[in-house]
Amino acid sequence: MGRSLLVAEGRGERPATRPDRGTRADGPDFFCIGAQKGGTRWLYDQVQLHPDFWMPPVKELHYLDRKKPSPRAIKLAKQAAADLPLLNRRRRRRYFRQLDQHDIDFLDAYARLPWGQLDLDAYASLFAAKGDRITGDITPDYSVLRPDVVARVMRRFPETKVIFIARDPVERVWSHLTMHMRKGDIGRDLTVEAAIRLVGKRFVARRTYQTEIVARWRRYVPEDRFGLFLFDDLQSDAERLRARILSFLGADPRKPSGGAPAGYNRKRDPGKVPLSPELRDRLSRYLAKELVESARDFGGAAAGWPAKYGL
Repeated sequence: MGRSLLVAEGRGERPATRPDRGTRADGPDFFCIGAQKGGTRWLYDQVQLHPDFWMPPVKELHYLDRKKPSPRAIKLAKQAAADLPLLNRRRRRRYFRQLDQHDIDFLDAYARLPWGQLDLDAYASLFAAKGDRITGDITPDYSVLRPDVVARVMRRFPETKVIFIARDPVERVWSHLTMHMRKGDIGRDLTVEAAIRLVGKRFVARRTYQTEIVARWRRYVPEDRFGLFLFDDLQSDAERLRARILSFLGADPRKPSGGAPAGYNRKRDPGKVPLSPELRDRLSRYLAKELVESARDFGGAAAGWPAKYGL
């Protein structure tokens, strides 16, 4: 990667910042571990175009929880190899940052990682292009990593910050289920009883009990490096939440994120299946303990979650 490269930055191009291990520790400067369906795509969009960050060209890397690379990363690499100018024109229209040789090198190195071996030194080397900018890995499925894996990761990256955006458990579960409806994994004519059975399945349950996720990670992350935020604040004041998270990460919230406004939501779905009153009531009773514990542990807007359901 000893070539002279340019990095596109929304309004133009500027010389790429060279890797400098003396300015920041190697590897990611932060992990965003969820919550799944808690605004992690929103966060990626805010940081990928912000000039204080160098972010991977794909949102979820999954190196810490899977044994093979993300199909999205492989597809992106093929598209870049086929016609990078065309790909970048499409990305510009959709508020994605422009890709350059650093990104192509990243995608190549990513595909060649020793998958399934949890080689954290190899993983750290992926982020060499960050230079003196901030970088991170936004992968919500890291929320379900085993405690021994969390401990190992944080020993290797002791300076890395961790972000978790908690969401009302009832709303999070329903958003999770409707995501699978859009994918065709679950029918849109889901009955109340079938929905409750799905909530008990491992693929939903492991991501639903956010108080357990936060407690597990906090055992290995110093208090000042764990950032707990609430999805409610994204809905009520996206600009303020953006400023709080960027400040926590050490970035300047006064700088714009390219052309993406603070409340930009690329996943807005006007055709989303509504949550019926009957299922809402059943889910709130099923998750009553988690709602109460979230109110106690998270505070802020979460303190009002139980009352929304008459608990």
